[in-house]
Amino acid sequence: MFFRLPDWLRYEIQHLWERRGINIREWINANTRIIIGITFVSVLILLVIVICMLMPEGIIKVEEYDKEWFYDLNTGKLFAAKSEAAVPIEAPSGELPQGGPAGVRAYVFSYSDEPNERNRFIGFLEIPDPNAKDDKLLSLESTATGAELWGQGRLIRRVEDEQWVPANSTEGRAILGELFYPNAKGEIANYCSPE
Repeated sequence: MFFRLPDWLRYEIQHLWERRGINIREWINANTRIIIGITFVSVLILLVIVICMLMPEGIIKVEEYDKEWFYDLNTGKLFAAKSEAAVPIEAPSGELPQGGPAGVRAYVFSYSDEPNERNRFIGFLEIPDPNAKDDKLLSLESTATGAELWGQGRLIRRVEDEQWVPANSTEGRAILGELFYPNAKGEIANYCSPE
C-alpha cells in the first residue's frame, strides 16, 4: 500500500509554496542536482542499514579459566585447582572416610559486581555420573540443546543436600532454575572465578 498524505496537509503545503511564489515542479526541474544528491544519499543510507542488519554478529568468545572452584566434602571449604583436573580430585583434607577423593567441582556465584569472600555463595556441586554413557555417543545420538548436552553425564546437588541428582532430571533443573532466577532485588547471579 502506498503512503499518501492527507488531503488537507497536501493542500496546506501546496498553498504555502504558492504564497511564497514557488511552484514545486518548476523548483524540482531547476534543482535536479539537489534532488539527485538527496536520492543518492538516501539510497546509500538504506544500503548501509540493510548491510548492517544482514551482517552476522561477531562470534562470542567464552572466557576460559585456568583454575576452577572445588569443594572439599570433608571440611566443607572451597579450594581452587587447575580447570583440567578430572573430578573428583584430591582435596586438601585427604580422602573421604569411605575412600576416594573428597574434591568435587563447585560453581560459585555472587550478586555483587565485585565479589569478595563474604558475598560469594556455592550454587551447586557437580560430579560425573558413573553410570553415564560415553559423551561422544551421547552427542551423536542426541538432538538436545546446549544446556541439555551440558547436563548429560553429570550429577549435581546443593551443598546442603545429601543426594546427587542427574543435571537433566526434574530435580536437577529445579536446582539450576533456582540459581538462575532473579533474587528479590531482581539481580541475577554471576559466576565467580577463582583468582
